[in-house]
Amino acid sequence: MHIETETWTDLADAETELALVPVGSTEQHGPHAPLGTDTLNAEAVADAAADRYDGEVVVAPAIPVGVAEEHRAFTGTLWTSESTFRAYVRDVVDSLAAHGWDRVVLVNGHGGNIAALREVAGRIVRHDDAYAVPFTWFDEVGEQDIDMGHGGPMETALLQHANPETVHEDRLAEAASGGADRWGDWQGRVNLAFDSDEFTENGVVGDPRDGSADLGEQLLESATGSLVALLETVADRELPER
Repeated sequence: MHIETETWTDLADAETELALVPVGSTEQHGPHAPLGTDTLNAEAVADAAADRYDGEVVVAPAIPVGVAEEHRAFTGTLWTSESTFRAYVRDVVDSLAAHGWDRVVLVNGHGGNIAALREVAGRIVRHDDAYAVPFTWFDEVGEQDIDMGHGGPMETALLQHANPETVHEDRLAEAASGGADRWGDWQGRVNLAFDSDEFTENGVVGDPRDGSADLGEQLLESATGSLVALLETVADRELPER
């Protein structure tokens, strides 16, 4: 059940404690992919898992702005501080819990959100009347022969499968030629760069031409299976005393 498309009376009849919250970002993904890539991909995984899960689960509207200041040099990128982001996520989970949906999986599509989501989920579990756990889809697709990158083959492939109209296929070569081979500017194990424009001309890391709709279908299948398994575990988990 998607909160934004249901009536309150129908949602009041939902017999579940489970909720999914897609969490993305609005940030550059090169010349070929939309700024909403991370949000679209998180939504695709959350929707597929909700459809496959054998039981009821509520799907909240996506959180579309995250921790993304590292892309500030590229037009259209939006960001928030980690403290603001954590507070917002916590408030959303608190709102869900107030309606009885107090077992929440945060379905994340942006690497910059990972640390903040783990931290805020810990605060929620320790101090609030809810349980929350983060799930980052690209960490849950098994072993892959390609790197995650940024606007690279994995993100592009999932878009090509789930939201093909958003990908500028005629710009993939341009995206690859202006991109970087890896994330960061390294001296030994130290990343000297803080912003992505320090090491990538057009914001891309990796070669999006290595992606495809077929690969995207495989990624979605794998991530969905992992998320369904997590939902089953969260549904049965014995929660700590609050």
